[in-house]
Amino acid sequence: MRWFAPGRANLMGEHTDYNEGYVLPFALAHGVTASVTARPGRHGRPGRMLAMRSKQVPDEPVTVALDSLTPGAVTGWAAYPAGVAWALREAGIDVAGASIDIDSDLPVGAGVSSSAALECSVALALCELSGVTVERRTLAAIAKRAENDFVGAPTGIIDQYAALLCQEGHAMLLDCATLTVTQVPFAPAAAGAAALIIDTRVAHALVSGEYAQRRAQCEEAARLLGVPYLGAVQDPAEASRLADPVLRRRARHVITDSARARAIASALLSGSVPAAGGAEPVPAQAIYRYIGRLLTEAHASLRDDFEVSWPAADVTVEVAVAAGALGARMIGGGFGGSVLALIPVERMAAVRAALTDAFTERGWTPPEFIDAIPSAAARQLA
Repeated sequence: MRWFAPGRANLMGEHTDYNEGYVLPFALAHGVTASVTARPGRHGRPGRMLAMRSKQVPDEPVTVALDSLTPGAVTGWAAYPAGVAWALREAGIDVAGASIDIDSDLPVGAGVSSSAALECSVALALCELSGVTVERRTLAAIAKRAENDFVGAPTGIIDQYAALLCQEGHAMLLDCATLTVTQVPFAPAAAGAAALIIDTRVAHALVSGEYAQRRAQCEEAARLLGVPYLGAVQDPAEASRLADPVLRRRARHVITDSARARAIASALLSGSVPAAGGAEPVPAQAIYRYIGRLLTEAHASLRDDFEVSWPAADVTVEVAVAAGALGARMIGGGFGGSVLALIPVERMAAVRAALTDAFTERGWTPPEFIDAIPSAAARQLA
C-alpha cells in the first residue's frame, strides 16, 4: 500500500490559520510517499508494533509498541508517523501493526510542509491497512492532532487541509474559522508566469519558542480587542486600538494578510482587480502583476510587523524583484525556510542567476529552486 501526499506553498495568509483567518495554499508536485505493509505478530496474529524507516534518515529506523504510544514517547522524524498512529487510535480506529517505509523529495525545514505531507501519507496508508475509510476533513483534523499533541508543534490546520483537499491547477481558499473551502483557479502559465520556491537553505524549527510566542501574542491581542480570534477582525485600523506596539504590529499583520488572501482569491475568481469605483476586468497578466505586488507587500508585513523573516529571505525577495520577479515573499512559519516568487517565464533564468550570485557573494550556501506547480492532493499510488 503506497500513498503520496504533497507539500504545499502558501500563496497568501501566513500565521492566519491559527488565528482563524483566511489562507490560500496550493499543493506541490513534490511530496512524501508512505509504503505500508502489515507486520505479522506471533502465531499468525496481527502484530502490535510499528516499525518505521526513512530513506532520508537510513541510519535511524525506529520500532515502537502501538499500545505504548503516548505524547513524547517518540522524538525526531519518527514522531510524526508514530503520532499519526496514536491520533488514529485516539479517534477510535484500531490501527494494525505495520512496517512503514518513507521516501520524500521535499526539503525538510524549508517551509513547504514536509511534516504534514508525512502525516497525511501515513494516515491514508494506515487507514487502508486497517480496513477503514475516513473522510478527508476528519483525517486532516486527526493528522493535525498528531502534530499538535504528540509532536508538540502548535500549528494550525492549513498544511493538512492542503495535503488532503487541494486540486490540480488551483489554490484553495480556506476560511479557518468555518473550515469552508473554495477552490480558486491558479494557473500562472496562462499569464506567461511561473511560481518558484527558493529554498534559502536556512532550516527552521516550528517547535521553537518563537512560534509559540507569536501565537500567544495573537491570542492576547484578540483578547484585548474583545474578539475570540484575530481572524474575526476585518478592519486593519482596529489594530491601532492596542496600546502595546508589539501586539499592535502582530494584529495588523494577521488582519492584513487575511485580507490579502481574500483579495487574491477574488481577483482570480472574478478576473478583475480593485479599481476606483469597484473592480475592473483585466487581462491575466494584470491579475498576476497584482498578485505579485501583494506578495511583496506581505513579505514586508511578515518582516516588520510579525518579525519572523530572516536575512536570507529579505535578500531573496529584494534580489528576485530587482531581477524581474512580479513579487516574492517568505513562506512558512518563519526564522528560516523558503521564499515564493512569481516570475515572468522570460525572466526566470535571470532571477535564478541573480539569486545564486547574491548568495555566493555573501558567502552563503547557494539556494535551491523548486518549480511550484499547482498540483493534486494526496493519492494512492500503484
